[in-house]
Amino acid sequence: MVRGIRVLATQDLEVIILPDKKALGVRQYHVASVLCQRAKVAMSHFEPNDYIRYDLLEKNIDIVRKRLNRPLTLSEKLVYGHLDDPANQEIERGKTYLRLRPDRVAMQDATAQMAMLQFISSGLPKVAVPSTIHCDHLIEAQVGGEKDLRRAKDINQEVYNFLATAGAKYGVGFWRPGSGIIHQIILENYAYPGALLIGTDSHTPNGGGLGAICIGVGGADAVDVMAGIPWELKCPKVIGVKLTGSLSGWTSPKDVILKVAGILTVKGGTGAIVEYHGPGVESISCTGMATICNMGAEIGATTSVFPYNHRMKTYLNKTGRAEIAKLAEEFKDHLVPDPGCQYDQVIEINLNELKPLINGPFTPDLAHSVAEVGAVAEKEGWPVDIRVGLIGSCTNSSYEDMGRSAAVAKQALAHGLKCKSQFTITPGSEQIRATIERDGYAQVLRDVGGIVLANACGPCIGQWDRKDIKKGEKNTIVTSYNRNFTGRNDANPETHAFVTSPEIVTALAIAGTLKFNPETDFLTGKDGKKFKLEAPNADELPHTNFDPGQDTYQHPPKDGSGQRVDVSPTSQRLQLLEPFEKWDGKDLEDLQILIKVKGKCTTDHISAAGPWLKFRGHLDNISNNLLIGAINIENGKANSVRNAVTQEFGPVPDTARYYKKHGIQWVVIGDENYGEGSSREHAALEPRHLGGRAIITKSFARIHETNLKKQGLLPLTFADPADYNKIHPVDKLTIQGLKDFAPGKPLTCIIKHPNGSQETILLNHTFNEGQIEWFRAGSGPNRMKELQQ
Repeated sequence: MVRGIRVLATQDLEVIILPDKKALGVRQYHVASVLCQRAKVAMSHFEPNDYIRYDLLEKNIDIVRKRLNRPLTLSEKLVYGHLDDPANQEIERGKTYLRLRPDRVAMQDATAQMAMLQFISSGLPKVAVPSTIHCDHLIEAQVGGEKDLRRAKDINQEVYNFLATAGAKYGVGFWRPGSGIIHQIILENYAYPGALLIGTDSHTPNGGGLGAICIGVGGADAVDVMAGIPWELKCPKVIGVKLTGSLSGWTSPKDVILKVAGILTVKGGTGAIVEYHGPGVESISCTGMATICNMGAEIGATTSVFPYNHRMKTYLNKTGRAEIAKLAEEFKDHLVPDPGCQYDQVIEINLNELKPLINGPFTPDLAHSVAEVGAVAEKEGWPVDIRVGLIGSCTNSSYEDMGRSAAVAKQALAHGLKCKSQFTITPGSEQIRATIERDGYAQVLRDVGGIVLANACGPCIGQWDRKDIKKGEKNTIVTSYNRNFTGRNDANPETHAFVTSPEIVTALAIAGTLKFNPETDFLTGKDGKKFKLEAPNADELPHTNFDPGQDTYQHPPKDGSGQRVDVSPTSQRLQLLEPFEKWDGKDLEDLQILIKVKGKCTTDHISAAGPWLKFRGHLDNISNNLLIGAINIENGKANSVRNAVTQEFGPVPDTARYYKKHGIQWVVIGDENYGEGSSREHAALEPRHLGGRAIITKSFARIHETNLKKQGLLPLTFADPADYNKIHPVDKLTIQGLKDFAPGKPLTCIIKHPNGSQETILLNHTFNEGQIEWFRAGSGPNRMKELQQ
């Protein structure tokens, strides 16, 4: 017997066994049978309140299309199809805030800790939508997969136990450590064409490769959705990327997004969904499309998406979801853009002309052709010798990726060569690991000199116990990852990290230098003869079914009310949350400037990962990394700011704690695209916890701006960006107009210089009425509690 499955299509419905087709009607039967089939095929990862709601999607799209009286882009169909009130919702791209009903929530273990702590604080008994926790961030790469996983389970036992028991109590599925990276698990199990999913990780858009709208958010947003509250999103603009031609040779899906990043830069996609379309889409595999959507986070995009096609159908069939593929076929007109739809911006890329690219160092939008990067590196003084090549991660760890890399490695082995550089491989999931082991890819990659790491994020997020260099040593690494900010992978600010496709990483690791171009250059075999690597070719999917490997999924019980969730008051890893203080009704007077940041300030600069991940469930401890990577404009140093009272320079967190202890409220001044990168809400929680009141910048990254609002801070932007230069670290600021705080109405800032002079400037904001209530209540979670009373 199949477990009861709740289906929401045009009405609520309970199904205990495969339902009678006549009793339900054709479409509802399809939905129910999909879920019953899914429960049988894939270890029952769907939970009792899971549903696929194509009927509701169709109904909402029809309502909105009639209202707007124009063709819709795919992005609009899928977003507006999930509106809470499609008949009355105000819709204007880039202007209005939409109230949406996501289908699912996913959380990785580093952000799930704070999300679940916030959900516990809400007092609610159970999540209202299907939700899962994925253990992928806390496993440090040291010597190899099995040993690293055992070590992680030991040192993180307290956190894993908390997440497992909290999941059991509140109805959240739990993927144990070793199961794989959240985004690969979602693609293999939960994403489907037309879905709306939010995840507490910035690379959640990976699911767009399967035609879903998957958006990265902070933990407080996830809590809203888990609580059954409509989720707010500023109505996205839509950037169309038209693909013509077809991929071939050494050019891969990764090169598409590397090209787009070079065009749009790290902030060019902010506030927009990137929608790929055109005949070139047909030459890209489903997992290749996921790669492109995944790295779309690096251009600031809300998400990215591809239209439903036969590649997605094939992937669904291969991953045990043939019934969902049949249902998608029935509704496919709603899973592609309308003819004649209009985009806010259009980029055209001819895949026939696209060459292999490699982006970096220090930023993912600095694009070079592989053919030219060696010469550029020599000119710029970047190290050309490659110390380590790293493939895998959530961006590039599919069966196809591993196969293409193995195809390159086989050629080197055939000529007696191994990698000159160190070489690591990170499988994206237990299913990928088991399948590449079965099919021989993993052994080929080991034979060429590789080390297979655990099914986890590992070095991509700084979980890398690197031993081959000292901190401060200048060196180059090449990866198939998505992000390459200063110090991100190994905490060494002198590591020059470049991102490219896994097959190019493999070729460069074999050659050991950035000066090697596999399209034209020759290698010398063990026999002294020169040879050239052929462009790799590999299967998109395995010929037989995937090997699922070990079952690493824990179902929440039907009734978890008796489950105990313990958080020790003496724990150094976990800490129950106390609500932030409500706004006192007054303007913010004489705010001290904690730091005026110079240049790029990502969430890695604001709240570093790596060794700090262990404190993601303990707000006070994690706050000891506040802004330690940001560069102080006053002295050009990181983690060194002037204490305005003592006039001594010291670490940023220590200075913030001093101000908090002495009742001094403070503000941060930032540059462009402040808070780009990860979705981590700790970058908002920490300044709020240590006494910050406002962050004033030239511009914000989308997720971070929302996170700041959610925690009761004021993210404000200069009405005139040149006003950034008027403020000095020794000044004090007064922010006026909060008593009349209203959408679209700027606030006034008085800059008070030490010599007694003053200047007045205007500060803009993007708060709507509901978000202003967050500020007044002290935070979004505080406001949620007020509404429950």
